[in-house]
Amino acid sequence: MAHDIRIVTEGELRAAVDLDLDTVRVIEDAFGALSDGGVVMPPVMSMDLAAAHGEVDVKTAYVPGMSGFAIKVSPGFFDNPKLGLPSLNGLMILFSATTGLVEAVFLDNGYLTDLRTAAAGAVAAKHLAPEDVQTAGVIGTGVQARLQARAAHLVRPFGRLLVWGRDADKARACAEDLARDLGCDVEVAAQAADLVRDSQLVITTTPARQPVIQAAWLHPGLHITAMGSDQSGKNEIAPDALLRVDRYVADRAEQAETLGELRAAIAAGIWDRGTPPELGDVIRGRATGRQTQEQITICDLTGTGVQDTAIASHVMQRLAGRDVGTVIRA
Repeated sequence: MAHDIRIVTEGELRAAVDLDLDTVRVIEDAFGALSDGGVVMPPVMSMDLAAAHGEVDVKTAYVPGMSGFAIKVSPGFFDNPKLGLPSLNGLMILFSATTGLVEAVFLDNGYLTDLRTAAAGAVAAKHLAPEDVQTAGVIGTGVQARLQARAAHLVRPFGRLLVWGRDADKARACAEDLARDLGCDVEVAAQAADLVRDSQLVITTTPARQPVIQAAWLHPGLHITAMGSDQSGKNEIAPDALLRVDRYVADRAEQAETLGELRAAIAAGIWDRGTPPELGDVIRGRATGRQTQEQITICDLTGTGVQDTAIASHVMQRLAGRDVGTVIRA
């Protein structure tokens, strides 16, 4: 029997959903569902295509109570800008959780991944950053640097933002964009160490394979959200820094052990704290997060399939009853 499949382009998706508190709530609820149990989320399928300076991740999850589940394919080919092409692209396919039939194909070119990743940063800041954040810092100058700063500002409306990147011109361009978007004071930091020293909330958004934050830079009242390490070769935070914090939280512990910052600490043979708590456990109150303004915390975001199913389902709800996209009968 034929059924309808809705195909939605990036432009149509951008008009339907944005980075706002509603999107943050959707991702927060998804992490909570992960803590509640019953979620089926297989390990990330990840390919490192060194010959093409590329990588491909495939993520999915079934979430009880959601009418559909998404499979997300996310390629990143980092020489593409030399060809006049974007580094990141991809798509999401939404299936019915009841019949398994394809309901929608979102040709988002990574837009929905960007949204759900930034929203996860906001969730981490909401539950782990100090209540009073006067200065925030972002390390990195790409799309996620901009989105993570915007997301953090939704839940911790800081008045000053510092930006640091290896390329000073890109850092200035990022700072100019964020000053316009956020309406707060935005400055380019001379060094990453200066940025960390002056900030209460720091977000790392790089594909670094050598740490961009050192343990000696940590100070009371600091929260770090590290979202760049999502493959086994990446590492943004010095391994010994994980032992100097009062609370280290992962989005998914088993992923952090193989893909995130925790992997480097385990590989160095210094991790002795067992399985870390997960962000969903903190949200649900099953684990403690920040308990005082002076504590030091880190949240390690590797990216989870439950976020992809949540954002895809959220989009489908937004599109309900609207003539958006192209409907084909398959």
